[in-house]
Amino acid sequence: MRKLETVSLDDARRVIAAGEDKARKIGSPSNLAVVDVGGNLVAHIRMDDAWLGSVDISINKAFTARAFDTATADLATNAQPGGQFFGISDSNHGRVMIFAGGVPLRSSDGIVVGAVGVSGGTGEQDQTIADTAAAAF
Repeated sequence: MRKLETVSLDDARRVIAAGEDKARKIGSPSNLAVVDVGGNLVAHIRMDDAWLGSVDISINKAFTARAFDTATADLATNAQPGGQFFGISDSNHGRVMIFAGGVPLRSSDGIVVGAVGVSGGTGEQDQTIADTAAAAF
């Protein structure tokens, strides 16, 4: 039986710290969340002045990236009217986020072991922060 790899608390802290640093550099107070291989929250921060409404969004972006093992921005492309995943945002009790800012975290052998979600800025800002955070993993 193969041992299931997952994001540790230390991993989550490192990912969040990198994302928080990038958010400060680009002037986008954000919420950053990291989930484990099961989509469960490992860590979350809400930076000073980040939108309160983005707490759940950041957590749900991370959940979505893990649940579908894809970046939420990529999922959004296929969730438009006429797309193969149109309506997916209504699934999973409304937890599925179909806009930029959620990125899977992959082990060195490419297996998804968690995800990061960012919310608080524009889609481009959220994606930039999430990509930077994921790179720290």
